Amino acid sequence: MSNILTVTEQASFQLEKIIESAPSGTIGVLVGIDKSGCSGFSYKLDFAKKHEVKNLEYVEQNNVKVFIDPKATMYLIGSEMDYSTDKMSSRFVFKNPNEKSTCGCGESFSV
Repeated sequence: MSNILTVTEQASFQLEKIIESAPSGTIGVLVGIDKSGCSGFSYKLDFAKKHEVKNLEYVEQNNVKVFIDPKATMYLIGSEMDYSTDKMSSRFVFKNPNEKSTCGCGESFSV
């Protein structure tokens, strides 16, 4: 279902690098959310193994598969996953239209 999450080209290139050095059997990345942080939720990325993601929705960009945890679907609808680099850090960034607020450090969000 392509309207859940889009993945930018920059994010897919970084994911490809990560997957190349991932544990054997990794076929992509799993995106989810956790209840944590000062605002309520945080994004979670994990390696996706074939036997763990058999029936999950996914998006594919540049031959990189990003699987979506079913529990996170309603929080991610319409979101964009990007990769940002500046002088101080590099990280995956989610542009999520469902966010109502974020914490000061940008690590967690509320809906």
